[in-house]
Amino acid sequence: MRRFLINGEVSSDDADDFQHLLTLAYRDKARPLCLCKDEGVPMYVAKIGDQLVIKRMPLTGADHDAACPSYEPPYELSGLGPLMGGAIKLDPAAGTAALKLDFSLSKRHSSGAGAVGSETADSVKNDSKKLSLRGLLHFLWHESGLTEWTAHFAGKRHWWQVYHHLQEAARTMSVRQQSLAERLFVPEPFRAEEKAAIEQRRAQALSPLFHASTGPKTLMLLVGEVKEFSSARNGQLVIIKHMPGFRLYLEEPAWRRLQRRFDTELTLWGSNETSHLIAIATIAGSPSGVVTINEIALMTVTEQWLPIENAYEERLLDRLTRMREKMVKGLRFELLRTQPLANVILPEHRPLARALYIVPQGADESFEAALREMIDARPDMSAWIWRTGEAEMPPLTV
Repeated sequence: MRRFLINGEVSSDDADDFQHLLTLAYRDKARPLCLCKDEGVPMYVAKIGDQLVIKRMPLTGADHDAACPSYEPPYELSGLGPLMGGAIKLDPAAGTAALKLDFSLSKRHSSGAGAVGSETADSVKNDSKKLSLRGLLHFLWHESGLTEWTAHFAGKRHWWQVYHHLQEAARTMSVRQQSLAERLFVPEPFRAEEKAAIEQRRAQALSPLFHASTGPKTLMLLVGEVKEFSSARNGQLVIIKHMPGFRLYLEEPAWRRLQRRFDTELTLWGSNETSHLIAIATIAGSPSGVVTINEIALMTVTEQWLPIENAYEERLLDRLTRMREKMVKGLRFELLRTQPLANVILPEHRPLARALYIVPQGADESFEAALREMIDARPDMSAWIWRTGEAEMPPLTV
């Protein structure tokens, strides 16, 4: 049972009139206070499908009590920490996060083959002042709560939930004072009996791509699950689930770069039939009516939609999702792969919350030094370390 202060009235989430109070708060745009702490932590009421729910404000998870379901682990243990105040700035009054992007949402002229998102940010550049395409996908996933897992979610997380939570998260973000939701398209769950209506809503949502303009061409963001890649005459067609009959065109040079840059993600996806491959892309409309990919990045997620970046994380999450303990998956954002992060955090672990670190084979002394510094900086958390080049996965129950 959780307690909230809603429009001056204290109520619990199991009270008979709780949904009525949420309806009034949603109508009035009132901010409930989570009473996990005496002073209360501001939250907001969101509509997920037909249901009203209370969600935490962007980047406020650390303000909640550690025992509260809205609590989030320390940001400095993941790639989110370096972005705070630079690429991501919280506006407490508006309850939104202002983002700075290192890619454009407009296109002045044809630049030939499309780009592969995060190619330099993940191998050479490590800029905490702007979000790459992959970094934005990570932030959307993080703010959607899709990095969290408890036994309660088993069998209950499907594309319907992913779709609605991504849409809601985008409403709490802005780019150059424009809501990100106005530039983001996430395909709604497809139902054959509503095919015509769904296609009509899709066409309306994507119509800005085809508006005639003498200035820069408008680009939109698309986030969806890849169903398959199909050969085209001079490139590849990226086929997105829940968008039957719709094709995204990727030029051949960009397709070759995509295979090189995201070889790990493609291999993880191909090696496990239960995994999902998520694409985020900036897309443009051509005079012929074809939608083309301007820039693209990929992320592999598990059957439970938890992001993974290698087979070791996949094995770890497979073990953890069978346990009852809450877990939060850490994301890299703009961190280089040569830098450590807490791959998973177990906030409810006792006597201390636990951070789980995976040390890759061949990690150098600078990686080990940075890891020791991260662990020493959090004496309030215990550390679990798996050095993949030396031993099998250590026990998780210690």
